Amino acid sequence: MLSVSNLSVQFGKRVLFDEVSTQFHTGNIYGIIGANGAGKSTLLKIISGKQDPTSGHVHLEKGKRMSVFEQNHNEYDDFMVLETVVRGNKELFAIKSQIDKLYENYTDDNAEKIGELQVTFEEMNGWNADSDAAAMLSNLGIDESLHFTLMKDLDGKQKVRVLLAQALFGNPDVLIMDEPTNDLDYETINWLENFLANYENCVIVVSHDRHFLDSVCTHISDIDFGKINHYSGNYTFWYESSQLAARQRSQQNKKAEEKRKELQEFIMRFSANVAKSKQATSRKKMLEKLNVEEIQPSSRRYPAIIFEREREAGDQILNIENLSASIDGEVLFKNVAINLAKGDKVVIYSKDSRAATTFYEILNGHIKPDTGSFQWGITTNQSYLPLDNEEFFKNNLSLVDWLRQYAKTEEEREEVFLRGFLGKMLFSGEEALKKSNVLSGGEKVRCMLSRMMMLRANVLMLDEPTNHLDLESITAFNNSLKNFKGTILLTTHDHEFAQTVATRIIELTPNGAIDRYMTFDEYMSDKKIKELRDKMYAVEA
Repeated sequence: MLSVSNLSVQFGKRVLFDEVSTQFHTGNIYGIIGANGAGKSTLLKIISGKQDPTSGHVHLEKGKRMSVFEQNHNEYDDFMVLETVVRGNKELFAIKSQIDKLYENYTDDNAEKIGELQVTFEEMNGWNADSDAAAMLSNLGIDESLHFTLMKDLDGKQKVRVLLAQALFGNPDVLIMDEPTNDLDYETINWLENFLANYENCVIVVSHDRHFLDSVCTHISDIDFGKINHYSGNYTFWYESSQLAARQRSQQNKKAEEKRKELQEFIMRFSANVAKSKQATSRKKMLEKLNVEEIQPSSRRYPAIIFEREREAGDQILNIENLSASIDGEVLFKNVAINLAKGDKVVIYSKDSRAATTFYEILNGHIKPDTGSFQWGITTNQSYLPLDNEEFFKNNLSLVDWLRQYAKTEEEREEVFLRGFLGKMLFSGEEALKKSNVLSGGEKVRCMLSRMMMLRANVLMLDEPTNHLDLESITAFNNSLKNFKGTILLTTHDHEFAQTVATRIIELTPNGAIDRYMTFDEYMSDKKIKELRDKMYAVEA
């Protein structure tokens, strides 16, 4: 279907890919993973023809069509929504445009040409193009009233959905997607997961969303050491099998038979848990044939994110009464009454992302509510990871001096201690002397996590904590929160975070809060809760 031959990519002395040859086959969904800077997005650009490699070439089987989920949200601003979707099939749209042009200047001389084009158009199911595009838009939550609106008149989230419909339109043979879940809400991501899980063609996707990779991928394509290796299974299977491979290689004295038994038990466990209709049979067969030698220990480094508490909190954590907030007269939430219990791990959720951020800012004393009050328990101490952390990085301190600001003891102020702490967060050697005002988004979040760990709070508040983080940091962070013994308030678009950390869901709506002790998946799939949610938002609409 799609092959890459002798691909090399080099920027100066830095080598991204070194003589890579591989194939992507029909019916498989490949999740491209790799450390930051490994070349994931570069690979997609080269495959889709948007960037040339240093050497080598990409070959798409003759007669096959490739589609790319566009990241430039403003590229189609001057086109109508429905037309933008149909443009996803460039050949079909070109024929349609040619027919329309010939009809505008119709003569007996071009009648035969029109007829030939119409035959081709019909063979491509062109007469159903508009209705198929409209159906896909509706499935993605774009109301029919917007189908003939110009793209520039849509908001950012609506544009993303239209461009997603464009990429999926016409059943492309190869579908290229770079971070497709960015800016999509839970319902749309869930629809996309189900759509791709039953997709019959080839998909190549880069994503930091582990739940998405687990739900759709038949293969993980790992970029490491300048090469690309394909492994059957989803992201969790790859991650745990790579950890198993690393452990087995370090167990020099362990008998081969014991290692083989450990591997077989591991494969059986994953085979039994295979989900999604299209993947189940084929993946189970692949897993049963797997040998541990096929999995290589990764070169990646995982940060040591460990939240310790200075003291254990008492039973009284947080009491909220009649809390309300609005922005420019628009109600975000009102009449919120909550009593947090010791050890609660809560997802704070809302269809309006501003509601959760405003909620945290109120609890941290940064803004005042419209009505109501809150009181923290006297044995609690809180640390907060805000959505916007720019105010923490306005100075030009080195990372050692930046972190020293949050030290509580003389020992913690020592450079040896601070360097060791930063090293655990992957700032080793000279990196610990970087200036804090020139960090990347991911580096800033890792610094903020270091700050939170230094505070040793028993209540953590996290507003979209996975923003800017790579898969390694997200995985380590997720595991740390699962093991944390204190109380957590968490807002996240990372489905895996929400599902594996939270024991309680609190949804903020313009007409009160919905509060349930259950997992995130249970909450989102409960029909009675869905009816209640619709009512709570519709009242204010």
